[in-house]
Amino acid sequence: MNLHFVGAGPGDAELITVKGARLLGCADVVVYAGSLVDRELVRTYAPNAQVWDSAGLTLAETTQLLADAVIAGKAAVRLHTGDPAIYGAIQEQMAELDKLGIDYEVVPGVTSAFAAAAALRQELTLPEVSQTVVITRLAGRTPVPERERLAEIARIGATLVIYLSVAMIDDVVAELLTGAYTPETPVAVVSRASWPDEQTVEGTLADIAAEVKAAGIGKQAVIIVGDVLKARREGLTAVSKLYDASFSHEFRTVS
Repeated sequence: MNLHFVGAGPGDAELITVKGARLLGCADVVVYAGSLVDRELVRTYAPNAQVWDSAGLTLAETTQLLADAVIAGKAAVRLHTGDPAIYGAIQEQMAELDKLGIDYEVVPGVTSAFAAAAALRQELTLPEVSQTVVITRLAGRTPVPERERLAEIARIGATLVIYLSVAMIDDVVAELLTGAYTPETPVAVVSRASWPDEQTVEGTLADIAAEVKAAGIGKQAVIIVGDVLKARREGLTAVSKLYDASFSHEFRTVS
């Protein structure tokens, strides 16, 4: 296997997987998403590779670089930010490679949703509070299916992690308030999670738009919405059965 799509993680160079780092170290050619992936990560793990920044490239140009490398018998890595499966635009790249009969492997990475949760020291699923996490986005230049409009998803009342939408924070709030959320619903916005300049803003749906604007956050941020945040802020405890002394399971028997 000479071609791998690799998730670089959310920003911190140490958050790439061991496998991803190993593959970069073996790569002859690296095509990386330079608008989002830190160039220093590439320098660290692929110091001897021929490196191409895909930020200014088209799909055809990116495909050609990868195909040329594989045909020449070189090891190639297509390096994406976070996890390639989340807003990674890899399906279209793989479809082009399929047409050329070029095989590849996908290596997952840490997506920014989980880096943001780590920054907040927050579990996204809490017993009796929320057992569902929805990753979504607001419609922008890239549309979303009508059934997946934020206002529709907001009816569930689950923990939401909203990507690619902080620049439209007023619209995000307006749509969420048509669903199960209220002005008092807690919200956290984490910008550039795990990067040295990581920034966190917390509030409620009533004031988060003003807080985000005051902080100057306009891109590269995830928005987390839901009552799980209230549990952390107010010190509420929702205890799982997993470690309950009265709860028996395959690995522990209650006498």
